Amino acid sequence: MTQEHTTSATTHHVAARTSRTPLGLYALSLASFAVGLAEFVIAGLLPDVAADLAVSAGGAGVLVTAYAVGIIVGALALTTAFSRIPPKSALVQIGVIFVIGDLLSALGPNFEVVLVGRIIAGMTNGAFLGMGIVVAVSLVDARNQGRAVATMLGGLTLANVLGVPLGTALGQQFGWRVVFGVIVVLAVAATLAIVAVVPHVASAPTSSLADLRHLFNRQALLAMGIATFRFGGMFGAFTYVALTLTKVSGYPTSAVPWLLVLFGIGLMVGNALAGRLVDRALEATLAGSLMGLLAVQILLGWLAGHPVVAAISLGLMGMFGFAAAPGYQQKVMRHAHAAGAIASGAPIAAVNLGNALGSWIGGLLITAGLDYTSPIWMGAVATGLALVLLAVSARTAPKTRQ
Repeated sequence: MTQEHTTSATTHHVAARTSRTPLGLYALSLASFAVGLAEFVIAGLLPDVAADLAVSAGGAGVLVTAYAVGIIVGALALTTAFSRIPPKSALVQIGVIFVIGDLLSALGPNFEVVLVGRIIAGMTNGAFLGMGIVVAVSLVDARNQGRAVATMLGGLTLANVLGVPLGTALGQQFGWRVVFGVIVVLAVAATLAIVAVVPHVASAPTSSLADLRHLFNRQALLAMGIATFRFGGMFGAFTYVALTLTKVSGYPTSAVPWLLVLFGIGLMVGNALAGRLVDRALEATLAGSLMGLLAVQILLGWLAGHPVVAAISLGLMGMFGFAAAPGYQQKVMRHAHAAGAIASGAPIAAVNLGNALGSWIGGLLITAGLDYTSPIWMGAVATGLALVLLAVSARTAPKTRQ
């Protein structure tokens, strides 16, 4: 009877934990929706932000770059710092700071204050994703970790499918600051949801800076390099896509929010595919998505003046661009797991280093007077370099017995 009772209690505990797990993942997904909206919605509002803050379009792009730089710092430094406290508590504290950053962005009277708000929000974005992934993979078994990461990152894709186009339309109608007010409300709701339904899980602390040495192995560095070039290429083009669509493709400004829906749908499809494929064939998924992204960027750069081609290419760029996002996370964590929590933050830093460089270089190209397709061609070059690094990674990977 005792053994049966114990078995029954254990089964009940496992069942209860399983039933709570989806709620925990969905709370994390809601939070990733908020941070994703804060990161991406500004691309559709860039002309409005530039006009309101009295800066050039290239100057307004600094707000995108600054956010990405904040993510890099947060993914490395704050993830390491917060790894010393329980993950759930860390996520709640990160949520509070994120709210403060977005309040500054919404209410800042000038470019400088808004810039500070973007940096603060970006830092918490990186720390949230780093800590959130630690929690997400702790809620499932090893065979489903890729899917758990994809579920959490699903909030980012939904932010692009619904949040970016609706936020862009809202900003065009009522002002871009209203959009950041909505982000504040979403962030508060997400933080409360984490308090309510995310279970306490064990932490994976980075005990000291010496743990960083575990990141400096060939495969982990190559994976981060691939992510930097890949997402730099995609995000550099996406940052200025509203200008490309209106100045080159000939769409009216009012069409931009609905065209961004296509990009968001592509992201959602890519993320859904990634959640299944990276657990089965990680390297093949990375290679296929990179080749698809390169082909789409060349097509868009070449035929951006054709409205239908531009619209289709936008959706495909989202799909191929995000199709292996969980894969990079898994690849780095697999080769640098001994680094503790920093192993989850490092690939996020690598991605956003690419985002920062891509948006910065794209802004420089436009400011220099080049065509509004120049960020797309820059992105194609970066994607090509990512393919080269992937080939090097495949040739130098240690052989495993089947």
